[in-house]
Parts: sequence; structure tokens; C-alpha cells
Amino acid sequence: MTRVRASIALPVLGLLLLGAMIVATGFGAETVPLHAVVDVLHRRITGLAPTDLGRDTIIWQLRVPRTVLAAIVGAGLAVAGAAMQTLVRNPLADPYLLGVSSGAGVGAAAVITSGLFAGAGLWALSAGALAGALIAAAAVFLIAVAQGGITPLRLVLTGTVLGSAFAALSSYLIFRSSDPAAAQSVLFWLLGSLSGADWTRILLPASVVGLSTLALFLAANWLDALNLGPDAAASVGVPVRELRIALFILLAILVGVLVAVSGGIGFVGLVIPHAARLLVGPRHRLLLPTSALCGALFLVVADAATRVLVRPTEIPVGVLTGLIGAPAFLLLMGRRRYRFGAA
Repeated sequence: MTRVRASIALPVLGLLLLGAMIVATGFGAETVPLHAVVDVLHRRITGLAPTDLGRDTIIWQLRVPRTVLAAIVGAGLAVAGAAMQTLVRNPLADPYLLGVSSGAGVGAAAVITSGLFAGAGLWALSAGALAGALIAAAAVFLIAVAQGGITPLRLVLTGTVLGSAFAALSSYLIFRSSDPAAAQSVLFWLLGSLSGADWTRILLPASVVGLSTLALFLAANWLDALNLGPDAAASVGVPVRELRIALFILLAILVGVLVAVSGGIGFVGLVIPHAARLLVGPRHRLLLPTSALCGALFLVVADAATRVLVRPTEIPVGVLTGLIGAPAFLLLMGRRRYRFGAA
């Protein structure tokens, strides 16, 4: 029955995602009609000359990269959330549990408020955020190992405590900033934004998300066993300690890269894996691709909404995902037939 649902859900989600990406490209400060969007995309794909240079620039150079990045980030966060929930065996876990988002916030705040590397623009911001994210993940890893090893409870506690410490540090950097515009930029970034997307910023997150998802998919059977507990996993030959370390490193890199290009977009990695489990069950071979498609679809729609709700300005996408994600999570958890990790 689960495979039947998956055979229907996966192609339907794929078609919905493709349609949502095309429609979302038309939304922004200036709405572009759907037929014009399709015309620009058709001409770009087939190599024909554009009929309207202005619309071609808006669609192809600004909105298509942003929509593609939204799909990549949404898919990556959902996959990372599913894997994180398995790693720590906790239904409340999300990709930012390791303190990665808070560490990235410190790096971004340091770059913006100090004015260093201002000429590098968004590249400096992304580099600072990625450095902060990886430093935070390394700190969690080293402390957990020093205290006895990587166990679910130790990861949760260490990540939560260090995440709070890094969040306090980024708040201090904002407080000490003498430039109100810089402080506002940090706050906007911390809430999540895809506004800086362009074609040059897509390759790295796309590669990391693709390779990470493939690696997790190939280890799906081991993840299923780990979901049943370390003893059950070890009894079927799973190297539990090595698998946990590999998962930790992979998730730290994956989430670090995603946060570096999009800021802290909440609730995607928490809610989407649960919704995917309701659709196709807990088996990771089906759960991971379903989570990726659901996460991509959700963030594409949410990002499009942020561009039209308060036009001509836009709100941080993390605000909208939080407002949608909180009640959605409570609704999902209220379903009687849903049991986290149950076959």
C-alpha cells in the first residue's frame, strides 16, 4: 500500500513542483503574465532571441534563479530534517539542531556589522555564514566526543546549548553595531531570504544537496535500522558509531551551505519530513525523495508569497514559513494514525 501511494505521490509532487516554479516566476514587485513567462522560458531553452529584453532580464536573470534556489534549499532542508530526526531519534529535531544556523548567524553578523570584505558583497556574507556554521558544528562534535561519544541525547543537549550561546553572540554583534542599516540587514538575513539569488550562487548548493541526498538514499537501509534504535541496528550489522559520525558530518556541511545562501529558514526541515511520512511511510528509500519534493514545493510557494503579500516590499521567507509551519505541525501531530518512525 505504501509503495502504491508513493508511485502516485512522487510523480504528482514532481508535476506540482514544476508548475509551481513556472507560476511563481511571474510573481514579484511587477507581475508578469503566465504566457509571457512561458514565452521567455521557451525562448531561453530553445535559443531563440527574446521579444522583450526587459521581461527577459526580470524572468531569466532574477526570478528563475531565485525560484530554482528556493526549490534547492527547500529540498535540502527537508532531506536534512528527515535525516536529523533519524540521527537523534527525535520527532522535534530540525536541521538547525547542531547549532549550525546560530553559528552561521554569528559569521554573517560579523561580516555585515564589521564592514569587512564589503566589496565582495553577498559572497563575503555567504563565506562568513558558512565559516560560522562549520565552526559551530565542529564545536558540537568535539564537545560531544569529549563527553563520551556521539549519542542522540548528547547531540540534542550540546547543539541546543551551543546554539543558544551563538545566538546570543550574534545578538550582541547586532547590539554593538553603530550602523542601523547593517543591523537591519543582519536581522533580515537571520529570518531567511532568497533575494540575493543569481545563477552563480546556485551551483554549490545544488551540488551539495544532490550529492547529500544521493548518499543518504544509498544508506537508506542503514537509516531504517538506525531508526529502530542502536541495538537493533547493530544486530543487523550496521556500524552505528561510524554511521552517526558520517551523518553528523554530512548534515553539518549540507545545512551549513544552505544557511550560507539563504539564512535561517525555519520549520521546513521540521514539518515537511512528518508530512512526507504521512504520505509514504517512514522507509527512507521513499521518505527522502518525497521529503525533497515536498520541501521544494513548499518553499517555492512560500517564497512567491513573500513577494506579493506586502508589495512592493517583501517579507523574510522565514517569517512566512514559521507562521505556516507551526499550525501545520500541530495539525499533523494530531493525526491519530501518525506515529513517528513506525513502519
